[in-house]
Amino acid sequence: MNIILLSGGSGKRLWPLSNDIRSKQFIKIFKKHGLDMTLDTEDDYESMVQRIYRQIRTADPNADVTIATSKSQVSAIHNQLGEEVGISVEPCRRDTFPAIALATAYLKDCRGVDENEAVVVCPVDPYVEDGYFRTLKEMCDSAQKGTANLVLMGIEPTYPSEKYGYIKPKKDGSWGFTEKPTAEKAAEYIEEGALWNGGVFAYKLSYVLSKARELLGTDTYEELFTGYSGLKKISFDYAVVEQEDKIEVVRYSGTWKDLGTWNTLTEAMEEKTIGDATLNKNCSNVHVINELGIPILVMGGKNMVISASADGILVSDKEQSSYIKPFVDAIDHQIMFAEKSWGSYRVLDVEEESMTVKVTLNPGHKMNYHSHEKRDEVWTVISGSGKTIVDGMEQKIKPGDVVTMAAGCKHTVIAGKKGLQLIEVQMGKDISVKDKKKYRMP
Repeated sequence: MNIILLSGGSGKRLWPLSNDIRSKQFIKIFKKHGLDMTLDTEDDYESMVQRIYRQIRTADPNADVTIATSKSQVSAIHNQLGEEVGISVEPCRRDTFPAIALATAYLKDCRGVDENEAVVVCPVDPYVEDGYFRTLKEMCDSAQKGTANLVLMGIEPTYPSEKYGYIKPKKDGSWGFTEKPTAEKAAEYIEEGALWNGGVFAYKLSYVLSKARELLGTDTYEELFTGYSGLKKISFDYAVVEQEDKIEVVRYSGTWKDLGTWNTLTEAMEEKTIGDATLNKNCSNVHVINELGIPILVMGGKNMVISASADGILVSDKEQSSYIKPFVDAIDHQIMFAEKSWGSYRVLDVEEESMTVKVTLNPGHKMNYHSHEKRDEVWTVISGSGKTIVDGMEQKIKPGDVVTMAAGCKHTVIAGKKGLQLIEVQMGKDISVKDKKKYRMP
C-alpha cells in the first residue's frame, strides 16, 4: 500500500507546546504501546506522527509511506521517525492540490512507483484506532480496481459538528459536498445520511498526474518543484473532489478525532498528568503537561488544562482553551525549543550579547559543518562522548571537556554510540536582541 501523509504547518492552538517551528503532530503526549518507533528508547511517550506511523507499520509492514510537508518540518520528522521515511518537501505553501500533486509526482519520478498504482492520502494527525487502517487498505484496493477515479473516506458522524465538511448522498446515487455548516444544518445533513469528510482519499497516480497537467501545466516532479512558488493556490477538494463524477465512498465508523485544540487533545490522553505534576484529590477534569524540570502542584482545579514548556505556561478553562490563538499571536517571544534531524536544542538563557543553549545529539548524529562570522562559541560536554571537528582538526570529547570556536571557524560535533549532550554558550553581535527571535541551530 502506498500512503501519502499530509503534515501541515505550524499551529498555535496548542501553545506553548506548539509554535512556528514545532507543530502539534510532533508533541509527545501518547503513552507508548507495542512497537517503539522512536529513536529515544527512554522516552515513554510518542507524538501524533509517531503514533500514526507505528499504526501504519503494524497494519501493513510493507507500506510505502511518504510524508508531504514543508522544509521547516523535515528535521523533526527525521528526528522522530528516522532517515528511511520518504519526504516530499514543499518549497513554500501553495494549498493542498499543489502539495498532493508534488507528492504524487515524487512517488512516480523519485520513488519509481508505477503511475497505474493506487495511493491513499490522509492527514498525519488524526487520533484513530486500527479499523481506520483497514479502511485505508480497502480504499486503496478499490482505487486500484479503477471502477472510480476517486475513492473517499466518509466518517460516520457522532454529533452535528460545525468543524467538519460533509459528504452528502444525492437521490441519483452521486455525492455532494459542503463545508462546515451550522450545527442546525449539520443535524439535517446527518438525518439525510451525510458523513464527515475527513480529507482522506485514494486514486491511481495517473489520475492526479493528469489533473496536474491540466491545472498546473506539468506533471513532472522536477518542474513542479522548481516552479512551485508560481503554482496556482487551490485546494484538492475544489480542484479535484468537487469536479469529479466517478466517486466511490467507503464508510469508516470507528474512533476518529481531530486533536486541534487543548480540549480535544486532553480527551485522548490516557493519564491526567505528563511530566512532574501533582493534583490533589479535589481536582476534577484537570490535565497537566509539564516539560519543565520543576514541579507543578494543582489544588482543587476544575475543568482545566495546564501546559508548561520552555516557551511559556498556559493555565486555562478547557472550553476557553479553544480561543487562545489571537492571544498567542500577540506574544512576541524567542522560540526556546526545537527538534532537528540530529537531535534537539533548548535555549536556557538569553542576554544582550550572549545565549546559552542545551544541545542534545542522538547517537551517531552530527551537526552540519558550519561557521558564524560574528559570534564566538564555547561548548562544554555534560554527558556522552563523541568528537568535534574545528577547522579540519578532529578532537575526541567526553564529559567535562571544553571546546572553543572563534568567529569564522568552521566546526561540527559528532555524537558517539550513546549520544551526546553539551552546553553551548554563544557570544557576540550575531545574537543581538533583534536577531534572537529568528535564532536557529544549524
